[in-house]
Amino acid sequence: MSDLKTKANKASVIKFLKSIENEKRREDALVMLELMQKLTKREAVMWGSSIVGFGSYHYNYASGREGDWLLTGFSLRKAELTIYIMNGFSSYSKLMEKLGKYKTSVSCLYIKKLEDIDIKVLKQLIRKSLSDMRKIHDCS
Repeated sequence: MSDLKTKANKASVIKFLKSIENEKRREDALVMLELMQKLTKREAVMWGSSIVGFGSYHYNYASGREGDWLLTGFSLRKAELTIYIMNGFSSYSKLMEKLGKYKTSVSCLYIKKLEDIDIKVLKQLIRKSLSDMRKIHDCS
């Protein structure tokens, strides 16, 4: 079984965020950094070379695969800001209806820019996800 390549590391979050060339995307990233630090009460940690994570949890699948992953976080991809809601979105349909303009995949929330969404609703979504994850997993 192969090791997970994306792991928490000691790379500088600030250096990563300041390296973002697009000024608007950099500003959105700095807003997300502050928002997530307040909500999680955790310092930001780089996971791999492009994910800013907050907290972690240990998972152990029936297949025997196990590891550690970020509790929540974000990344700046080429086309959008990706916010990680690790337990997915199926339990949050009421919040998602009020969020604004976005796309999702299993645990990724894709936003073009923060102005496209209601930040208050995003905060509620992240808080609820954190609470639900902490009920399920041993989190740090």
